[in-house]
Amino acid sequence: MATVEETKNSQYFIELEEKHGAHNYHPLPVVLDKGEGVFVWDVEGKKYYDFLSAYSAVNQGHSHPKIVDALVNQAKKLALTSRAFYNSSLGEYEKKITTLFGFDKVLPMNSGAEAVETAVKLARKWSYEVKRISENSAKIVVCENNFHGRTTTIVSFSNDPDANKNYGPFTPGFVKIPYNDLAALEEVLKNDAQNIAAFLVEPIQGEAGVYVPDENFLKHASELCKKHNVLFIADEVQTGIARTGRLIACHHENVQPDILILGKAISGGMYPVSAVLANDEIMNVIKPGQHGSTFGGNPIACAVAVAALNVVEEENLSERAEELGQIFRSEIDKLIEKTDLITKVRGKGLLNAILINDTPESSTAWNLCLQLKENGLLAKPTHGNIIRLAPPLVITEEQLLDCVRIIEKTVLEFGT
Repeated sequence: MATVEETKNSQYFIELEEKHGAHNYHPLPVVLDKGEGVFVWDVEGKKYYDFLSAYSAVNQGHSHPKIVDALVNQAKKLALTSRAFYNSSLGEYEKKITTLFGFDKVLPMNSGAEAVETAVKLARKWSYEVKRISENSAKIVVCENNFHGRTTTIVSFSNDPDANKNYGPFTPGFVKIPYNDLAALEEVLKNDAQNIAAFLVEPIQGEAGVYVPDENFLKHASELCKKHNVLFIADEVQTGIARTGRLIACHHENVQPDILILGKAISGGMYPVSAVLANDEIMNVIKPGQHGSTFGGNPIACAVAVAALNVVEEENLSERAEELGQIFRSEIDKLIEKTDLITKVRGKGLLNAILINDTPESSTAWNLCLQLKENGLLAKPTHGNIIRLAPPLVITEEQLLDCVRIIEKTVLEFGT
């Protein structure tokens, strides 16, 4: 007779979540139990390459020993004080992250969505107190098909019905323009610059399907913002921390945002950490009591983030992502010549996507991901017919080429 432990297979855990958890996700049917480096294992012990990296949170690889040690050591010492008191970890973290990214100040938060909300509030407050926009008139320009989070304010400027249907009434004050459209941005700024606080943009639209803008889009957009005294806000929650082959994706075009939003891989996926960075002229509009978070800047988060950022530098993860990304896209281009199933690969660094030759409403990409899982590689579709491929940045060239072989085998055998 089987013991209770022996019956706890993948199906057991899937059914447990189905019964007791909200159905706000549609996971691939795999139950992960362990991770190390570029690999994860399911509860049955099967080993997989992780090609999602928790949506680019695990850039430094699963359970990186330096980050684990920082987490454990700090947790044993002091976990949380709130910001009612100083703590001995926060200042060290603030110095590390502001120096690394080239800003005067950081406002620490926890989730990416919290950081975006913080940036929105910061930009609005700056616009009233420094730019002198009339009270409650400030607008923020955003891009269509954006993904900045799930809060009520953020979904107010989403055009994805899954994100905002039946969540109204929505927060006003946002103007949508097409992504990668300098003419549209210039038109909006020319017509209404006196009421515009900021332009909020993802340097690459990750959730929308890894859409990479035209070369110099970010550079020219930043210049337009400066010309019209509008803040340029880069949401680099997914593209930041070496993912695209630079420390932040804006650096591909030598752009330094007025406000930089970071999250995910700041902690190597070990702990919820996010940050908003800006220089004094902007950040100093927030005074004591005007914004905050009980957990933002807690000692564990700070210790983990310092360790995670050190790993990025010590292991040259930006350079590795740049080099291996070029190899990956080159290899997938060779595969595209052999099949009609994939029409394109696009991306920067190790943030890439393949476009499946079917409609967004089809199940082809999902079924292909199921087959990739069977062959030992985990990826997930986005927007129906696009598969995002983003391994931990610690992956070696040998491992990457092994993954290319898995993808090629899966694609060429698919449907046969």
